Amino acid sequence: MIRVLLADDQPLMRGGFRALIDAEDDMTVVAEAADGPTAARLAADTLPDVALLDVEMPGGDGISAVRAIAADDRLAGVRVVMLTNYSFDAYVFDALRAGAAGYLVKDTEPEELLRCVRAAVAGETLLSPQIAAKLVAEYVAHPPSRLAGQVEGLTTRETEIVALVARGLTNTEIAERLFISPATAKTHVHRAMMKLAVRDRAGLVVFAYESGLVQPKGSG
Repeated sequence: MIRVLLADDQPLMRGGFRALIDAEDDMTVVAEAADGPTAARLAADTLPDVALLDVEMPGGDGISAVRAIAADDRLAGVRVVMLTNYSFDAYVFDALRAGAAGYLVKDTEPEELLRCVRAAVAGETLLSPQIAAKLVAEYVAHPPSRLAGQVEGLTTRETEIVALVARGLTNTEIAERLFISPATAKTHVHRAMMKLAVRDRAGLVVFAYESGLVQPKGSG
């Protein structure tokens, strides 16, 4: 059973998410919060598998909650997904840096939200190629040169796979693209994470664009 924590300052929004999640046979909402500090406290109390956190909440935003969760070793297994009203906002990149696995817009299709919750538990990426490109176009138009050496530390296959992760492909899709098994793709992903010292696939996405390994669409 996938245990989910919801955090949103709008009761109606939380109610909608709860109804959607609790209707699934393999999911249940274990706690709800209306602000960031309460969300962080409830995460420690309930140890959810996934925390769906609104980016902007009164009395403490979702990013502060992400930082609190990421800093607590007991919560290492909690996958955080940010929720936003927009396809892009100024907080998302900060959320990824703070330790979030990705983010969703609140008007996403119900089936997509459920798929992303399951993907989060499986350690898969939660960033679509379009969203990733918007993030990078806004925040990392000038990739730091200090990351070039880290790219050189990856094998050719690892470099290729990191680029595909940055484009939003799952392990299964990467395996199909490269004619390898999903298990092999997963192994390469984890090795790349270890070499680059990133926490999850979202970290690989950020690295791929910041290093210039992948260029935002339309960047020339």
